[in-house]
Amino acid sequence: MSSALEPVDKAIARELNADGRCSFTDLAARVGLSVSAVHQRVRRLEERGLIKGYTAQLDGDQIGLPLTALISLTPTDPAAPDDYPQRLEHIREIESCYSVAGDESYVLLVRVTSPRALEELLRQIREVANVSTRTTVVLSTPFEGRPAPI
Repeated sequence: MSSALEPVDKAIARELNADGRCSFTDLAARVGLSVSAVHQRVRRLEERGLIKGYTAQLDGDQIGLPLTALISLTPTDPAAPDDYPQRLEHIREIESCYSVAGDESYVLLVRVTSPRALEELLRQIREVANVSTRTTVVLSTPFEGRPAPI
């Protein structure tokens, strides 16, 4: 968070970060403003891009995607253009793409139906992006998607 963020806006962001479904009425009570003032401030925070959106966190097991993995990408040709995110953005199994420092260029968070589906996804990623991969299968997730420390 930028230090330029006003204390009231910071409080609103903190509350919405912890509970994105919070009503404007409840949010107003929590930060000590009127409902209309909170509504205006939230709209401004959205317009600034500080609030990027609202999502539901779904249980992978219950939606048929029980296998989560982290896939590290290393270019096979170091001189190739760094356009891997654009090459891979159409692949729906890729939930997140992180540009990272270190030996790898990117780390992908993926969710798939089975080990066989992961194997097929790895083949597709290698083919589309011309990269080598290193995969870590997630055994369990003690926590994920925690609110940012605002």
